[in-house]
Amino acid sequence: MDWLIETLRSNPALAVFLVIGIGFWIGQLKYKSFSLGTVTSVLLVGVLVGQLDIPISGPLKSVFFLLFLFAIGYSVGPQFFQALKGDGLKQVGFAVVVCLLCLIVPFICAKVMGYNPGEAVGLLAGAQTISAVIGVGSNTINTLSASAAEKQAWISIIPVCYAVCYVFGTIGSAYLLGNLGPKMLGGLAKVREQTAELARKMNQSTLSDDPGFIIANRPVAFRAYKVSADFFSTPKTIEEIESHLMSMGRRLFVERVRSNGNLLDATPELSISKGDEIVLSGRRQYVIEDESWIGDEVNDAELLNFPVMKLGIIISKKYVAGMTIDRLRAQKFMYGVVIDSITRSGVELPVMAQTKLMAGDYITIVGMEREVENAVKNIGYAERKSTKTDLIFVGLGIFLGGIIGALTVHLGGVPISLSTSGGALIAGLLLGWLRSKRPTFGFIPQQSVWLLNNLGLNTFIAVIGITSGPTFISGLKEEGFMLFFMGVLATSLPLIISIFLGAKLFKFHPAINLGCCAGSRTTTAALGAIQEQLGSTIPAMGYTVTYAIGNTLLILWGVAIVLMMA
Repeated sequence: MDWLIETLRSNPALAVFLVIGIGFWIGQLKYKSFSLGTVTSVLLVGVLVGQLDIPISGPLKSVFFLLFLFAIGYSVGPQFFQALKGDGLKQVGFAVVVCLLCLIVPFICAKVMGYNPGEAVGLLAGAQTISAVIGVGSNTINTLSASAAEKQAWISIIPVCYAVCYVFGTIGSAYLLGNLGPKMLGGLAKVREQTAELARKMNQSTLSDDPGFIIANRPVAFRAYKVSADFFSTPKTIEEIESHLMSMGRRLFVERVRSNGNLLDATPELSISKGDEIVLSGRRQYVIEDESWIGDEVNDAELLNFPVMKLGIIISKKYVAGMTIDRLRAQKFMYGVVIDSITRSGVELPVMAQTKLMAGDYITIVGMEREVENAVKNIGYAERKSTKTDLIFVGLGIFLGGIIGALTVHLGGVPISLSTSGGALIAGLLLGWLRSKRPTFGFIPQQSVWLLNNLGLNTFIAVIGITSGPTFISGLKEEGFMLFFMGVLATSLPLIISIFLGAKLFKFHPAINLGCCAGSRTTTAALGAIQEQLGSTIPAMGYTVTYAIGNTLLILWGVAIVLMMA
């Protein structure tokens, strides 16, 4: 055991990886619906390992924290700037109000209790479950004119306060939005009914009678049928067949034909007669219903042996951004193409007629290669399979953002700056937005964004836990129960007030209101609780824009609350 301890002290990087591995494992454990979550688990394991008094140099945590902040900004940048104009402004205004409440209430609690800047930062970070505030707040404390010993004491107490407040911050927000929220808005049964009604309205096409929109992601299917039904007593062109399908409420396409033993690609004017075989493509639930009016399904391996493309696209064309799914599908270039999924800020949205697209949205389409390629040219930029990250973009982006953030302005003797961490976040926002406008540069695969986000933050948290370990227990005893109670107030009051304002002042639909509250607080766990309670993914429509705003402002509040307390 002595050998292991000395090895960890001599090689602190090994201690960091030990903490990350065990922390991620514990973070995945659940008891019913309760889970500590990865970040809190990593912090607590770090505190435990930190009892071994392992020294870790400062630059390690800073490097990984800057990677995390840049990745966050890169992810939400397109939605952040897109939301500042057009229909998203109402949700932007709401998110700003919620974020201000999330700053003001902890600040008042901290003032009432006589907390120092470090305690205030920990209270804010834990109660609002925004772990990045730990780093941003610590960096800002280092710019203050207090003594080095005082600043170190403030920084050391931050993870203690964060850990005390985080548990209710997570569980409490999920309970408040998932259970209390519907009761405040008229009762769970009423809100469920209103949500179902909104889903029906959003699922109605204004351009056709096609109800072929679904909330859940269901697979696209390709099936072969032998034409034998009375409908084909007289030959029908493919255009006539597809029009007939549309009149039946099914958006399906004829992709391939076997006629007189010959395999043919489908063209609108190609005529189909009894005895021919055709391949239909579309949503599985519609394809498998068509046997009665066509004929028996056949297992013709040769007929079905053709390449089908499934491709992700970043929406960058101006005339597509702002379209509803309904209007996009009506475009000529969408012939033969099925929209499989829509993702915004990492959250999957329901594929519904009135779902409005934004620049930077990631949609997945399925169809024949020629049809998909034609759609890509008119929608945006195809994200082909690649594992190569543009590290020039990442490295120079973080450098330039950090340089700008390091600039300091003195107001009334108080030094004010974004800090290097705030600068990295802003750089990520700007460059993520530029990438959505010019997708030919700055490519970071989704897997890499996930790694930068999770490894960056949790490495930083692991180092915080290890370095604060020796003083953590004494700090916890010092803070006591009142800090936990202040955390409950700092979590609950902003959410309760926000639900009320969303209904009375902003006039949001109840489901959208709850989704906006969850997004403004960047609490994915609460979004899951809301959707489970309402039995619908509709709340996600209010989550994405507010998440982009909330993720930015709440992190920057780490700067604000230190300056306010100072």
